[in-house]
Amino acid sequence: MKKVLQLEELGMFLLSIYLFSRLPFAWWWYPALILVPDVSMVGYAFGNKAGAISYNVVHHKALAIAVYIAGIQFQSEWLQLTGLILFGHSSMDRLMGYGLKTFKGFKSTHLGEL
Repeated sequence: MKKVLQLEELGMFLLSIYLFSRLPFAWWWYPALILVPDVSMVGYAFGNKAGAISYNVVHHKALAIAVYIAGIQFQSEWLQLTGLILFGHSSMDRLMGYGLKTFKGFKSTHLGEL
């Protein structure tokens, strides 16, 4: 089952790259921005609960999709880019086994212990 989930996440990651290719940004923007969502880990400086909340909000795919759709609705390529980076990053993280965090600590995720 783990391999099936990883293939699903790989598909979503590749979808984010494809949708990015449809935007008018230079190719290097995607790799330059793909790790930016990890800035949300700074919440762990304020404890496990604050860290998990800040990490999970930024890594939630529903937020990423909402931002991307808002970008389409408002014809904002920057919002679309932001949504795709959030979505692609979350898929990449889950592909590598990093899930949404629990309040127990950074290594405790919805996919299991790291």
